Amino acid sequence: MSVAETLDLIRSYYAAFNRGDAEGMLALLADDVVHEPSQGAPRKGKALFAEFLAHMNRCYAEQVLDPQVMANGDGSHASAEFMLDGRYLESDEGLPAAKGQTYHLRVGAFFEITDGKIGRVSNHYNLADWIKQVQAG
Repeated sequence: MSVAETLDLIRSYYAAFNRGDAEGMLALLADDVVHEPSQGAPRKGKALFAEFLAHMNRCYAEQVLDPQVMANGDGSHASAEFMLDGRYLESDEGLPAAKGQTYHLRVGAFFEITDGKIGRVSNHYNLADWIKQVQAG
């Protein structure tokens, strides 16, 4: 893929995210996608990623703000940095109780591109900051 195509792919991924369009996000992923969350074990495959998205959409309402997307010279890898505005809707296991708290986090994401699809997505954020924000309510 060209750099421009990779950048468009990642921007499309976040546009689908902001629309709450899980099917649109899944359409951009390789069948054997590897998802590496900031916390927890990696998961492999679209089915597990779809389960993750359903869980996230139940517990959180989030919007990606002003993603800065970059790609390497051959378009095989990309990254994004953005602010994430969210609202905590339903308590998530092992985390503070949800009461509709809002939060604002800086997030970094890294991608591998395989045959025109996202083959790996790795997200990173400061969980301690998120917990502090939701506990402050």
